[in-house]
Amino acid sequence: MGKFIITKRKDGEYQFNLKTGNGEIILTSEGYVSKSGCTNGIESVKTNSQIDSRFERRMAVNNKDYFVLKAGNGEIIGKSQLYSTKQGMEDGIDSVKKNAPNAETTDETN
Repeated sequence: MGKFIITKRKDGEYQFNLKTGNGEIILTSEGYVSKSGCTNGIESVKTNSQIDSRFERRMAVNNKDYFVLKAGNGEIIGKSQLYSTKQGMEDGIDSVKKNAPNAETTDETN
């Protein structure tokens, strides 16, 4: 089962990572000024991860594949790691779809 981990960046902003049951990070959020904004972002991932069209497949300048997950308003709410193959990226998307909806949240900012 997946888990959202809330952390605080050096710049004071909050972010979350979605991890698989084995601890692999499959999605990283943008920075949030407030913890409540961060938790709202997690709820948005849970909802939007079930809509395939919200995943935007991209290629980095080094020709590695990655994806972003967007909210209904088009804002990016999470970004994947870089993958060496398109199939690896698709597997990553499938993992987000599977893990996000019922993932628990752990706050590591305290």
